[in-house]
Amino acid sequence: MITLEWLYVLAGIVFAMWAILSLRDITNGKRFGNAAFWGLLSVSFFLGGQLSDFANGVLVLALVGIAGAGWLGRSDPPTTGLTERLGLSEALGNRLFLPALIIPLTAVIGTVLYNYTPLGETGLFEDRRETLILFGIGVLFALGVCLAWLRPPLLAPIEEGRRLMDSIGWAAVLPQMLAALGGVFALAGVGEVIGEIAGGVIPENSIFIAVVIFALGMAFFTIIMGNAFAAFPVMAAAIGIPVLVEQYGGNPAVIGAVGMLAGFCGTLCTPMAANFNIVPAALLELKDQYGVIRQQIGTAMPLWLCNVAIIYIAGFLLWS
Repeated sequence: MITLEWLYVLAGIVFAMWAILSLRDITNGKRFGNAAFWGLLSVSFFLGGQLSDFANGVLVLALVGIAGAGWLGRSDPPTTGLTERLGLSEALGNRLFLPALIIPLTAVIGTVLYNYTPLGETGLFEDRRETLILFGIGVLFALGVCLAWLRPPLLAPIEEGRRLMDSIGWAAVLPQMLAALGGVFALAGVGEVIGEIAGGVIPENSIFIAVVIFALGMAFFTIIMGNAFAAFPVMAAAIGIPVLVEQYGGNPAVIGAVGMLAGFCGTLCTPMAANFNIVPAALLELKDQYGVIRQQIGTAMPLWLCNVAIIYIAGFLLWS
């Protein structure tokens, strides 16, 4: 059986290769910091499940220390030359984006086939993890197509990935850490406290107000913590499960999925989502570091209203 652990090992291998290549990159004055950062991250993917909570905590603090001390720097490894890239761009045009479509197509088509054909009876994939596993398989498939089609240097995909991730820096692991923070908040009982406060605000039998507060809480906590995955455990424990699902009998699939989309509206509006909003502004060398956020707010607000409507209509009116 292929389990999610296989993806962790695959990611660990990639991070380990970045660490080794960073260590050998004498052109980068901060190569030792980069090597230590990606090396520790590879250890977390290889051994995170076997390490104790304390050891994992020390590992995270080490990552924070390396980033906070400014020991990370951008790299510029040589792969394909500018002339070669321009030539491929002119020759292939938009066809260069076709390999990127392989990844979602593999995940979607593979999941449908696995769940609705006899393939599911084989037990090939870990239960309820088939989409994530197929997503990883899609990445490998797309990578193989690119290597066979474009014939770049063998290490070009790894080196280009390292260049991109070095440009993003510590913000690349921010979603993972913020999602873990959401789990910590949930274990600490923050959701129960928010639920008690919300219980005093929501009028009795007012489903719509409960939906609005749930969606508003998802966006608000996402703005604070920078990631909807961190906000979801808190708001699910506070309102999503006990009020919307158990008390009012809403559709849990709609409430969970669209509730996350309401949280993502908060992602569009916060500098805490540095990897989405601040890093792109830096990479594009925008004069306004909040320029990305300013452009996204006009989309985020009406989109949030649409998510509220979808939860209320599809999760309750059509569900009942």
